[in-house]
Amino acid sequence: MPPPWHRELAGRIDEHVIDSAALRDNPLGDPSQRPLWVYLPPGYAEDDRRYPSVYVIQGYTGHVQMWWNRSPFRTPYPEAVDMLFASGQAPPCIVVFVDAWTSYGGSQYVDSPGTGRYHTYLCDDVIPYVDARYRTLEGARHRGIQGKSSGGFGAMITPMLRPDLFGALATHAGDALYELCYLPEFGPAARLLRSWEGSIEAWWQDFRSRVPFTDPADATLLGLYGVAACFSPDDAGRPQLPFDPLTGRPREEIWERWLAWDPVRMVRRHVDALRGLQAIWVDAGRSDEYFLDLGATAFIGELASIGVTDVRFELFDATHMAIDYRYPSSLAFLAEHLSR
Repeated sequence: MPPPWHRELAGRIDEHVIDSAALRDNPLGDPSQRPLWVYLPPGYAEDDRRYPSVYVIQGYTGHVQMWWNRSPFRTPYPEAVDMLFASGQAPPCIVVFVDAWTSYGGSQYVDSPGTGRYHTYLCDDVIPYVDARYRTLEGARHRGIQGKSSGGFGAMITPMLRPDLFGALATHAGDALYELCYLPEFGPAARLLRSWEGSIEAWWQDFRSRVPFTDPADATLLGLYGVAACFSPDDAGRPQLPFDPLTGRPREEIWERWLAWDPVRMVRRHVDALRGLQAIWVDAGRSDEYFLDLGATAFIGELASIGVTDVRFELFDATHMAIDYRYPSSLAFLAEHLSR
């Protein structure tokens, strides 16, 4: 049982502020200067060797400071990372904690006229910044990405889009199989919008005028509105819902734009990238509220259909929440493969 207090690290965490060219003048006016944390394993300062790197991205509404949140009888992830490498349970690597917060709560790690160029920020700003300042091993085969929920989605799609940069991924309950994880929310969301006469914009103005999450509708509507900003903005960058706000009926043209970002459907469009990965870890809780255990199973099935079968796949007894204890296991898995 870990004590509830902060413990000294055997390695160290360097805290930076990166000024992102990709995020300047983003449509939401969010800061282009972002916190960036870089964990260095024990022994980094004493030798001149180079290390593999793993980039850690968060779920929706996550920001980098939240990594230090402490729950009863749980170890915050930065401390768990340090314990993993200090104990010698995995080959040492550099771990990079990336912030991709937006005013809507998240970016889905894609480039969008509704939120900003967060895919470009991660790939073309953050990675060169880290590589220029730390002794990282060069090449995609020594660089991995890890995340949960929306971060798990980002971990799935980013190596598909940039196989030149990422050679391994670990996804924990990543968004996938959208007809199960998103479509079932359309009807409940339409009912909730009755309080705002069917206007998601009216709800957003209300949300911003009071203490957030004091209305039962907030969590559902924020997620759909924010993801709409990422996947289906109009020409002016305004989020377009993939369903009729009065009936919940899918708007087929907009819904197709969401489906195009479903990792299950993306597999067939990125065969060579996926076949070239060094390592893939996929897991989810069997009772995930968003059916992401089924999404993970579907993703694994699509990988198998293109001949990618050397995958670590686990379903475990849990829901979508409080599964951060899974991170060290997948980090050790990535470190083993990226060190080769």
